[in-house]
Amino acid sequence: MVIPLHAQPPRRFIADFFTTFTEAVVHGSEDPSDLMSRFYTRDVVQVADGIPLDWDRLVAHLGPVRKNLREFRFEVDEALADGCRIATRFTIHARMRKAGPVSTRVHMFAEFTPDGLLRRAEQLTRSVTPAESGAGE
Repeated sequence: MVIPLHAQPPRRFIADFFTTFTEAVVHGSEDPSDLMSRFYTRDVVQVADGIPLDWDRLVAHLGPVRKNLREFRFEVDEALADGCRIATRFTIHARMRKAGPVSTRVHMFAEFTPDGLLRRAEQLTRSVTPAESGAGE
């Protein structure tokens, strides 16, 4: 269950949201559509680097993530909330099945429902080195 945004600091909300969701994707056996419904609205639109992903595209993305992601953690650098809207900058640190570690910096503007489901997101991402991400410290 997602804890509503207003019930905790924005940085904690973002870290918990993505960690809990990714943990359920990677280590769970729940049907992807059922899993998505616990974290996203049916009318979700997530635009990542100019590519719009709707419900069906996001559900389809879960299979490859479940198969290939081995380790992960989210490092939230900052997050500001205004009601159900949030602006955040975070880094995803991951290890994939057939690759070494990768880190991706994410800048996101998002809208959540009052009960903590993601409705809309605009994301800009870029790969970063361990030194840039702080992972090498």
